[in-house]
Amino acid sequence: MEAAMTRRGIVFPSLVLMLTCAMLLMIPEVSATRFIVGGNQGWTSNVNYTIWAKDKHFYKDDWLFFVYDRNQMNVLEVNKTDYETCNSDHPIHSWTTGAGRDVVPLNVTRHYYFISGKGFCYGGMKLAINVVNPPPPPMAAPATNKNGSPSDSGNQILTRSVLAFAAVWTFLFHFY
Repeated sequence: MEAAMTRRGIVFPSLVLMLTCAMLLMIPEVSATRFIVGGNQGWTSNVNYTIWAKDKHFYKDDWLFFVYDRNQMNVLEVNKTDYETCNSDHPIHSWTTGAGRDVVPLNVTRHYYFISGKGFCYGGMKLAINVVNPPPPPMAAPATNKNGSPSDSGNQILTRSVLAFAAVWTFLFHFY
């Protein structure tokens, strides 16, 4: 009796793990990028953020990570006019949390304008980016069967599902 209880105590967590792994096989890949603003230099003066952002693509659901001296600088989101004039009097949003490690989710497709107040904007601490929708995933060339006819990608999903189900079934049958 005690051996059966121990076996069931092991089986249930193992079953949950196997089902989770099977479900993960079905989830499409999602990729968002976390950009450290300014790279190794961070959010500081004497960095040209226009050059830093020039070769980057910012997509919806990416993140900006601002690393800076929390005792001197801040991260303010402003409109285009305030960005151009370095006006920090009426920010749209202050992303400054006080830790000097602030994360900004780019969850809307639009232009974003960031500055550091306290006079640092005049020294170049300003960043303008345009966030767009990610490009569609590349279309894979259809796989071909041995006879040269294209195969159906739906068959791949069905095959994965059947294999995952078979693995769980075998596991349950073996231990019960």
